[in-house]
Amino acid sequence: MMTNRWKNVLYTGITNSLEKRVWQHKNSAIPGFTKKYNCHFLVYFEEYGRVEQAIAREKEIKGWVRVKKNALVATMNPEWNDLAADWYR
Repeated sequence: MMTNRWKNVLYTGITNSLEKRVWQHKNSAIPGFTKKYNCHFLVYFEEYGRVEQAIAREKEIKGWVRVKKNALVATMNPEWNDLAADWYR
């Protein structure tokens, strides 16, 4: 899940390369939601062995209300730090 510096939006998506996809979001390389709302901070992620599992989980999370999504982020990242802050140095 990605957010902006104000943490007022959350983006949920799937990828087969988290490092590459986060770089694309951080650099606004792809038009869409994350570019429009400056979602440059990785605050939560999960890994799955099969794409079908990842798609099902993405759909589940996207159906949640914001308070439930916030609680999910807090389980891994209570301070909402950018988990990818030092990936590209």
